[in-house]
Amino acid sequence: MDSFTPLPNPNAEDGKPRLVGVEIEFAGLPEDRVASIVKETLGGSARQGDGPFWTIEDTAIGDLEVYLDTSLRKFDQSALRDELLKLGREVIPVEVVTDPIRMDQMPHLQDLVAALRQDGAKGSGAGVFFGFGIHFNIQIASDRVGDIHRPLLAYALIEDWLRSAMPIDETRRVLPFTDPYPTAFVRDLIDAGQNIELADLITLYLDHCPSRNFGLDMLPIFAHFDPKKVTEKVDDSTSARPAFHFRLPDCRIDEAEWGLPTEWDRWVAVEKVAADDALLTRLGQEWQDDHGTVTLSRQSWAERSGAILGDAGISA
Repeated sequence: MDSFTPLPNPNAEDGKPRLVGVEIEFAGLPEDRVASIVKETLGGSARQGDGPFWTIEDTAIGDLEVYLDTSLRKFDQSALRDELLKLGREVIPVEVVTDPIRMDQMPHLQDLVAALRQDGAKGSGAGVFFGFGIHFNIQIASDRVGDIHRPLLAYALIEDWLRSAMPIDETRRVLPFTDPYPTAFVRDLIDAGQNIELADLITLYLDHCPSRNFGLDMLPIFAHFDPKKVTEKVDDSTSARPAFHFRLPDCRIDEAEWGLPTEWDRWVAVEKVAADDALLTRLGQEWQDDHGTVTLSRQSWAERSGAILGDAGISA
């Protein structure tokens, strides 16, 4: 089984391993077949829910759900809903969603990826309109503000480099993808300093980024701590949970050289930066030196931050 790089801080405050929920989007297979492959690969029992929505219980990594990734799944079952689902299958991905799992269970998920690939799963490169991705939901190390603020700041400072290191295929740029953090937000986040209070951090984020549509979606964490404040600012429904919602733009499940460990390493890079005081400070200072009032091009900072990270032995 493929190995996954451990987190710099692998345990939560209670001493137990931090958990990770994973969402995998792809096409090419119907939901019932995907449910069968999950059962064949990971064990457990498959149960069909309302229409094309499945739960596979008691697998080697806990319970998993399989469904079409569409808001239509939230509607009550009806002939109209099912017909709309049928029409949308060509562009709506099937999604496999895990319970939060331990890092030592992640290799089982890569085994599932290999089994889905072998059976004909198609990734984001297989079609112009296949905007599929991978999402990791990484449990925070603790409720302390530093364990929330530092990874957020680290991501904000290296986001341009991450996007440059995992470019989207040109044929798929017609699709909407997550927005980069606004320059004004990153600047204010740096200026706020390391001693910012959680309430002020939540306010700062909501003032600049009141949306789910970012590569690092912090709203689940902030809704966990202050649901009222998030609800007042954001129209989108947010599932409150103490986990970073890290959204990657590609799922290349049909490519033999691709695997979840490669995508996971992007987040590990974020946490390595967050754990290094000197590196985090240097990136913040050089970001300010590199940026004017408005960001006209992100490539300059992507290259400059990449060189800084390379000096620190961090790659993606």
